[in-house]
Order: sequence, then C-alpha cells, then structure tokens
Amino acid sequence: MAESSYATMANDPVAIIGSEYCTPNQVDVVISRKVKTFRYGDFVVSDMNGNFMFKVKGTTFGWHDKRVILDAADNPLITLKQKILTEHSRWNAFKGESTDEKHLLFTIKTTSIFQWKTKLAIFLANNNSKEKNCDYLIKGNWSDRSCVIYAGDSSTIVAQMHKKITVKSLLIGKDNFMVTMYPNIDQAFIVSLIVILDAINAVNDAAVTGATAGVGAGC
Repeated sequence: MAESSYATMANDPVAIIGSEYCTPNQVDVVISRKVKTFRYGDFVVSDMNGNFMFKVKGTTFGWHDKRVILDAADNPLITLKQKILTEHSRWNAFKGESTDEKHLLFTIKTTSIFQWKTKLAIFLANNNSKEKNCDYLIKGNWSDRSCVIYAGDSSTIVAQMHKKITVKSLLIGKDNFMVTMYPNIDQAFIVSLIVILDAINAVNDAAVTGATAGVGAGC
C-alpha cells in the first residue's frame, strides 16, 4: 500500500460534510453491496468491527439518477444527483435531502469524455477556479477496486480503495471492498465520492455490455 503524505501536511480536520466525520487517526472501512440487484447504489458502510457507519440508498428522480447517504441512525447527510446532458459524466452533491444550488457541497466529473482508466476531478462549492484547479482527484482502476483519492492534482493521498474478497462474500453474492481513510479527512465525504464513482462506472459498464450485445446480434 502506498504511503500517504497527507498526515504530515494537514494537522487540522478537513470538514466538508461535518467535523464529526473527521478523526486524527487512520480509519479502515468496509463497503458492501449486493452484486445482483435491481437497485443500483445500495451500500452499507461499516467499520472493521462490523458497526454501521453509513447507508446509501439509490433512487430514480425523474430523468436523474440519485443517491442519498444516511448516517447509522438513518438521518440524511448528502444527496447525490446526476447531471444529464453534459459531455462529461457529472454529479452534484448537496447537503441533507436538498437539491437546491444554495446547498451545493461539491461537483465531481470525469476529466475526459472517454476513459480507459478512472480519473475524476472534484470541485468544492467554494472553488472559484472555473473548474481549472480541482480540490481532489480520483485515479485508478475501478474494476480492480484500486482507486486512490488525492488532495488536488498532487501526490498527497487522502484515501484509497482495495478489494476485500472472502468466501462468505462470494457465497452470498456481495461485492465487498475496503477503503483506507487517512487522518483528518471527512469520512462522509470520502464515502460520497466512492458512491458516485460506482454510479459512473455502472453506467459505463452498462454501455459496454449493450454495445457488445449489439455487435453479437449483428454477427
């Protein structure tokens, strides 16, 4: 696992959703979802002792795809809404259950229209660079669950994913992976990035599957 320089660079909590989700120590969480389900986007996030931390519910909102992140007590923390009719895959995150622009927390988008490997840029609501300088950047390979989240366009790691495969998870049809979150980063924020990352790749996978099926039908 790569070393993170984040802890040596930031001594103060980086609270994007809330300071209560920032801790001075490294935190490992397990994110679990059912592999075969008609409800994309349903996740459970727990600590290494199996205690629930967050829940994610996927819903359809008109033409928009939407996810709502809840805390362990089912209080809505973040609403994630897909923005349609854009060249890049783009999602907006809002506080609580709102989708009002005045409650915008951040925007995340792919850095190019076509991507062989994952690369997403995150812009916080107070970013005034007109999307020229990102606040966070996600790079890696989603299919291997090996994505890394960096602070801006730097080598400073704030969180990273790695696959967690167990015999039990395979038998019950669940996709489990771990996320290591480094000190002082907002854990609810990191979870929201992973949820959007999954949503974007689910759309891409469906498009590839559809294209492959079309080619097969034409042979």
